[in-house]
Amino acid sequence: MPVPPDLTAAVSIRGLMKRFGDNIAVNGLSLDIPVGSFYGLVGPNGAGKTTTLNMVTGLLKPDGGMAVILGNDVWTDVNAAKRVIGVMPQPEQIFDRLTGLQLLIYCGMLRGMPRTQAMQRAGDLLRAFDLTAAENIMVADYSAGMTKKICLACAMIHSPRILVLDEPFESVDPVSSANLKDILIEYVATGGTVIISSHVMALVEKMCTHVAIINRGVVCAAGTVEQVAAGEDLEDRFLELVGGRHDAAHIGWLNGGAR
Repeated sequence: MPVPPDLTAAVSIRGLMKRFGDNIAVNGLSLDIPVGSFYGLVGPNGAGKTTTLNMVTGLLKPDGGMAVILGNDVWTDVNAAKRVIGVMPQPEQIFDRLTGLQLLIYCGMLRGMPRTQAMQRAGDLLRAFDLTAAENIMVADYSAGMTKKICLACAMIHSPRILVLDEPFESVDPVSSANLKDILIEYVATGGTVIISSHVMALVEKMCTHVAIINRGVVCAAGTVEQVAAGEDLEDRFLELVGGRHDAAHIGWLNGGAR
């Protein structure tokens, strides 16, 4: 008998399927993400991580299976699911001709907040992300790190119970990255759940409490970081599970200067 979803989990996925033409992107994937966890999804390019997150967050309808958010089926009531989730947009998905303050107020009001509440929360987030000096500058003129921070602030303004972040530290400088990590760790400490997709094993091993290794649309291993690593370095364990590592090919002309 199929295992029923865990209604106490932050996210419970059962048999999720998605096909694009002849390509099976997600192939019967099942996973439970506990409430209050900092959960890492790792896998090679094309493993199905982003497709899975898009189906879980109501952005992409699955071909089969189910995703349950805090006990409620996502696709039975997509709007209800979206109210408790904060999805960090990619820089190309935001209105970057707005100022940082305008963008946050817009995101808050889009979530149904009164303008005064959206303004108050926008100010709080700008201070928390050290963006107060840039609040009246167009987001198009932000640095990569500043843009990542304003994108995360957009996902947090409605105080979601679950944050879903796809490669949040990509192209971010070390100082901005450290600030983002501090805010996320504090959010988890208050009972929030963070789901992060990343290729950086060292970051996942350091920050996450749990991890799932995904390859070819299925879960290869899942559990606490210690359980999945099984006494090894997480990156070595990852390569062991997904394969693909090979001896460097000998290139005769690539000789480091020897003639």
